[in-house]
Amino acid sequence: MKPTEIEDIIDGLLSQHNKESSSPLIPVLQAIQNQQGFLSDESLRLVSDKTGASLSRVYGVATFYHQFRLRPEGKHKISICRGTACHVAGATDLYKQLVKELDLSPGEDTSTDGLFTLQEVRCLGACSLAPVVKVDETVYGKMTAKKLQEILDQYREEQQ
Repeated sequence: MKPTEIEDIIDGLLSQHNKESSSPLIPVLQAIQNQQGFLSDESLRLVSDKTGASLSRVYGVATFYHQFRLRPEGKHKISICRGTACHVAGATDLYKQLVKELDLSPGEDTSTDGLFTLQEVRCLGACSLAPVVKVDETVYGKMTAKKLQEILDQYREEQQ
């Protein structure tokens, strides 16, 4: 997204919020993220410049709320259930396998090839299928290390 497009988004939202006299930071950050998929350093600086909020305040809001991302998301989102049933059924080992397979460093959640983003969730609501992994909108139950590897390979093959 070009800086001018980000500026247009910010200006439009600021004109709305000036009338409402409420803090525009969250809606502005949401709108930018909806457009570019994440909040770049450049967009955070522009928000700071345009709103008059300090860069540390803008960054603080962007990092406080779980909805905001500071890096691009992968093409496919992998959600691994860490609820009680899944935990007992081996979700921790599956999570470790995913971290290793996706070559994620501490604090990272997206594979370097940009294909996968890994997220832990509290419950996917499919406890009878524990352990459960969801890729995009497809739920995979009774997950094993072997099945998980096959699923990852399948998504990788689709990219070639």
